Amino acid sequence: MTKTSMFTPVLVAGCVILMISFAIRASFGVFQIPVATEFGWPRADFSMAIAIQNLAWGIGQPMFSAFGERFGDRKTIVIGALLYSLGMVLSAYAITPGQHQALAILVGFGIAGTGFGVILPLIGRAASPEKRSLTLGIGSAIGSAGQVIGPPAAEALLQVYSWQTVFLIFSVVILTTLLALPFLRAPDKTQRRAEPEESMLTVVSRAFRDPSYALIFLGFFSCGYQLGFITAHFPAFITEVCGPIDPGGMLAGMGITTTSALGATAIAVIGIANIGGSVLSGWLGAHFPKKYLLAAIYTGRTLASAIFILMPMTPTTVLIYSAVMGALWLATVPLTSGLVAQIYGVRYMGTLYGFVFFSHQIGSFMGVWLGGKFYDLNGDYSLVWWIGVGVGAFSAIVHLPIRERPLLAQAA
Repeated sequence: MTKTSMFTPVLVAGCVILMISFAIRASFGVFQIPVATEFGWPRADFSMAIAIQNLAWGIGQPMFSAFGERFGDRKTIVIGALLYSLGMVLSAYAITPGQHQALAILVGFGIAGTGFGVILPLIGRAASPEKRSLTLGIGSAIGSAGQVIGPPAAEALLQVYSWQTVFLIFSVVILTTLLALPFLRAPDKTQRRAEPEESMLTVVSRAFRDPSYALIFLGFFSCGYQLGFITAHFPAFITEVCGPIDPGGMLAGMGITTTSALGATAIAVIGIANIGGSVLSGWLGAHFPKKYLLAAIYTGRTLASAIFILMPMTPTTVLIYSAVMGALWLATVPLTSGLVAQIYGVRYMGTLYGFVFFSHQIGSFMGVWLGGKFYDLNGDYSLVWWIGVGVGAFSAIVHLPIRERPLLAQAA
């Protein structure tokens, strides 16, 4: 039997699309202060736009995933990229909070069509069962490497251009994902033939009745809450509460001379650490029970956040926390998507993962919105941080009772 390379055209092309889509999405927190400052808005107004974007992403994900499984993944990606670009263009000309919030729906749907919910099932179906977990980890890692590029790129562009012009630049960049489409060849159907030929409605209904699916759904909420809050508010949080940058220190020597630049760098550090964390998570998922790995990841996030907010806020603690949180950042994605495929099969993995991802995005909506709301009410983010600690502990617990065997095997 010949050994096939893990880095297939489907995986590489999928990673390129994810990386570009994620780079833009991860940069929105950098625009928090420039937009609010220009219009004199409360922090909650632009936060609400980002929150609505995340919620629209979650609502759109099962729809885009189901569309892709019915009519083709490439058509789905084209629609997603066009909506993403249109949303960015129109947002560049928006001048009221309501306009930004309405247009965030377009951007959210665009992310749904070009993000994890469509691409990971595509590369998961193209991989053999023994390589699937690691492949999903590689996809999550390389795709989310866009987080390393996006925020610093946005920060650098904002030093030269207005935020409106940067939005227009990003609207063109997202369309470059369409160049990867020819490499997204249809996956081998051998694995699908190994599964019973059942309708989408039958498989989805069976999953909805399974307690394990409900636990996966509930557990993914805190992942969205923590990631949404940090992506949207961490740069602004650092800018306002972190101690000054030592002009003669190592950070200044690296070109990081302001807390604003430190905020963008922190998001990039999270992205760098996430690359290793996601690949390791995917590899571990092929060798150990995924539910225990997920419980360990959420426990680690909970402890890291609690320790961070109790310590003095300095550039050093910010970067250490970013590295630790980054290692756990999207380590949940290959395990959660892999768990869905393992229990319910790969035929409708996209749709089932899409519904689970909706829980993630409800959490993301709450993290982003509450961040802005409580900041305006209390003048700081303390309460939002502690809510994140609480929901992280909840997720660590609810993963433990999940039954990992394929659902049909459980019934037998």
